[in-house]
Amino acid sequence: MISAGRGLRPDGWKPLPARYGGAVVCVVAATILRMVVNPYLGSRNPYSVAFLALLVAARYLGTGPSILVTVAGGLIGNYMFAGQGRYFQMDGFVLGFYLVAAVVAIWLLEVQRRERAKAEENARLASERLAAWQQAVAARDSEQALTAKLHAIVESSEDAIVSKDLGGVIQSWNNAAERIFGYTAQQMLGNTMAPLLPPDRVEEEAGIIERIRFGGKVNHFETVRIRKDGKHINVSLTISPICDEAGKVVGASHIARDITEQKHMEEQMRQTQKLESLGVLAGGLAHDFNNLLTGIMGNASLALEEAKNSAGLNEHIGEILRSSERAALLVRQMLAYAGKGHHLIEPLDVSQQISEIVPLIRTSVPRSVQLDLQLIPDSARVDADRSQLQQLIMNLVINAAEAIGEQPGTVTIATSHTQINDEAQVVLTITDTGCGMDEATKSQMFDPFFTTKFTGRGLGLAAVMGIIRTHRGNISVDSAPRQGTTVTVVLPASATLTPAAGPEEPVDLRGSGHILVVDDEDLVRNLAKFTLERFGYTTELADNGEEGLNIFSARPGEFAAVILDLTMPIMGGEEMLKRIRQIRPDVPVLLSSGFSEIDALRRFHDRGLAGFLQKPYTATALGRKLKQALRTSKVPR
Repeated sequence: MISAGRGLRPDGWKPLPARYGGAVVCVVAATILRMVVNPYLGSRNPYSVAFLALLVAARYLGTGPSILVTVAGGLIGNYMFAGQGRYFQMDGFVLGFYLVAAVVAIWLLEVQRRERAKAEENARLASERLAAWQQAVAARDSEQALTAKLHAIVESSEDAIVSKDLGGVIQSWNNAAERIFGYTAQQMLGNTMAPLLPPDRVEEEAGIIERIRFGGKVNHFETVRIRKDGKHINVSLTISPICDEAGKVVGASHIARDITEQKHMEEQMRQTQKLESLGVLAGGLAHDFNNLLTGIMGNASLALEEAKNSAGLNEHIGEILRSSERAALLVRQMLAYAGKGHHLIEPLDVSQQISEIVPLIRTSVPRSVQLDLQLIPDSARVDADRSQLQQLIMNLVINAAEAIGEQPGTVTIATSHTQINDEAQVVLTITDTGCGMDEATKSQMFDPFFTTKFTGRGLGLAAVMGIIRTHRGNISVDSAPRQGTTVTVVLPASATLTPAAGPEEPVDLRGSGHILVVDDEDLVRNLAKFTLERFGYTTELADNGEEGLNIFSARPGEFAAVILDLTMPIMGGEEMLKRIRQIRPDVPVLLSSGFSEIDALRRFHDRGLAGFLQKPYTATALGRKLKQALRTSKVPR
C-alpha cells in the first residue's frame, strides 16, 4: 500500500493522469463490489460502497479525484440501485445526504492530509535541525578535543611558544618559555618582550611586529636574548602571522629554541677543526723545518768542533746551536699542541728541568724582568715527557714576563711538595708582578686563539692546558687587575726513585764502512755525507726511496748500514724499509724523522730497526747513533 500523504498526493508527487486514473479504478471497483453484495443489500444503502471509494480517493488521490469518484459513484448508484435501473430516478433525500457526507468527508480528509503534511514537514525540519545541532555539537566537541590536543602540544613543547597581538603584547606564554627565559606566564602576559632584549637589539622586536603587521615575511633567524637571571642565551626564532577567520592578520606567533648548547658544541667543533688543520700544518712544518734545523745544527756542531781553539768563534757557534734548539722546541710545541704523536714518559726532576732551561728563558724575556728561583733540589720528581714539561715551564714563564712588559718586575719560579688525598704531589708556582687579569680574561685565558697580545699569539696557554691534562695534573690561577698573577700547577709525584740519567760519556765516533743515506732534503744529505766521511765512513746518497732502493738492490752486500728518512716523495721510508728487508734482512737500518721516537718504534716494532735518529740532530748525535747501530749488528765490518 502506498504510504499516506506521499504516494498519490495532489501536490505533484504523482502525475495528474495517474491520480484521475486511480479515481476511475476506485469507481469501477466500488461498482463491482456493490454488484457482488447486491443480493444481500438490494436497494438499501445504494451509496455505501461509493462512499467508501470516495474516502479512499480523498485519502490517497486528492480532492479532484475524490470529487470525480463522488459524482460518478452517486450517478451509478442511483441508476443501478436507487432507481431500479431507471436513469436519474434519484431519491433526493438519500442523494443529498450522500453528497453532504461526501463533501464533509472530503473536507475533513483534506484538512487531515494538510495537517499531516505540515506535521511531516515540521518533523522533517526538526529532524534536519536536530541533525544540524548534533553535527554542531560533534564539531564543537571535535574542536574542543583538537584545542585540548593543541594546548597539550604547546605546553609539552621543548620550544618557547608565545603569541602576541600587533602591539607586541603577549597573549600566551607556554611552559617552555618559562623554562627558557625564566619568567612565569603571570609575569609576561599583558607585557611585551622588552625584558628579553639585549641593549644592542632593542629595535629587533619592533621591526618583527611591523613586518608582520603589513603582511611581510620574517625568515627564520638566530639571535640573542636575556634570561631573567641576566644570562645571555642564543635562540633560534621562527615568527609567523596569526590570522582571523576573514584572513586578516591579528597577531604573531613566536617560537624560540634555546641553541646555546648547540652553539657551544659548534664552537668546539670549529676549534677541533682548527686543531686538525693546525695538526696537518704542524706535521708538514715539522718535516721541512726539522730538515733545515738538522742542517743548521749539524753544521754548527761540526764548526764548533773545528773552532775549539777560538773562544770568540766558539761563542758565536754556540749561540747558533742554542737558537736552533729553541727552534726545535718550538716545532715540538706545535706538534704537542696539535696532538701529534705520543711522548716518552720518564721520571724527571722539575727543579732540574727549570735549571736546565733558565739560560733559554733569560734570552726570551725582557732584560727588565728578573727571575727569582725558589727550587727544592732532587725531590720534585714527576713522570712526564721532557720536551712537554720544558714547554709548559717556558710558556708560563714567558707569559708571566709579558704581563710585566718593559717595566721592572719579577717572575718567581718555585717548586714544592704537597699531599692531596694521601697522594704526593709536586707543585710548580709561577708568580709575576705584572698587570693582572680581570674575571673575563681569566675565564678565557686557556682558550685556543684567545690572546690579549698582538695578532698571531694565543696558542701558548692552550698548549699548557693540554699538557697538564695529558699528565693528569691541575692548574689554578689567582689574579686581579694591577695585583699580578700566580699560576699554580699540581702534578702527581713520581713513584720512581731511580735518579735521572747523567750526561753520556765520550765515545770514539770514528768507524768504517759504506753507508747509504736516503733523504729528500739536500741540506740533510750533505750534512750526513760530510759528517760520516769526517768520521771515516764512505757514503752514497739518494733523494727518495725509489732511487735509494735501486742503489741498494744493485749492490746489497756493499752497504754496512742504511740511514733512511721516514717521509719522502715517490717512495716513503716505510715502503723502502719493507723492500730492503726482502732483499737483505740483516742490514742495519737507522730511521730518521722529525716525529717522536716512541711513535716510530711503535710503528716499526716488527721491522728490526737498528735505531732511531730524531731530527734535528747534531753531527755528534749522528755519529753516536750510527756507531751504536753497527756495534749491535751481527754484520761483519
